[in-house]
Amino acid sequence: MKVCTDACILGAFTATTICKNEPTKILDIGAGTGLLSLMLAQKNNCPITAIEIDKEAYIQCTQNFEASPWQQQLQAIHADIQYAADVHNQYDCIISNPPFFEDDILSTNNKKNTAKHATTLTLQQLLVAVEKLLTANGSFYVLIPYNRLAYFTNIAAALQLLPSNILEIKQTPNHQYFRAIVVLQKQAVHCQTQSLTIKEMDGTYSNACIALLKDYYLYL
Repeated sequence: MKVCTDACILGAFTATTICKNEPTKILDIGAGTGLLSLMLAQKNNCPITAIEIDKEAYIQCTQNFEASPWQQQLQAIHADIQYAADVHNQYDCIISNPPFFEDDILSTNNKKNTAKHATTLTLQQLLVAVEKLLTANGSFYVLIPYNRLAYFTNIAAALQLLPSNILEIKQTPNHQYFRAIVVLQKQAVHCQTQSLTIKEMDGTYSNACIALLKDYYLYL
């Protein structure tokens, strides 16, 4: 799967935010080829477990981990998170860029459907797993379509997972918001809402986006 800007924003935003909390264990759900885990490892020196259901993506994820400078702290697991969730093995930081399209037109490519559509993992199932795996004071970072923000937070609230931070993302100043990064916790706190515009009207990256991604993009 191609690397997309919104996924990189999720990784950079999470890596920067959790540095302040110094997590001891991180879980990446639906790791794909390992992008988010590698971004977090670049900024955080703690064990990171990446779980991926697709075998070929898992193999490439393992190869990417082994080729990185952070291979000692990275572990890839080939499994379905719904059956791998173990309450005895909890994490104080969980991150996911899940397959968030539901009831949409499917591709003829089954691997793309698994990665992008909720054919094997719905948002409800993801949140049930997260509730089991997240420590009492932990945080869950997730990227979702902006138009599903209210739906998602309502499902989360029913499982006692409450938003502490929301980053609303739009392509340019003239666009509507199209993605949101939501940070969920088990403790009720005041939710901070932030906004990020990826590009200016002339097509260049915004200063805020450059500041967020400059440690990961070679040409910024």
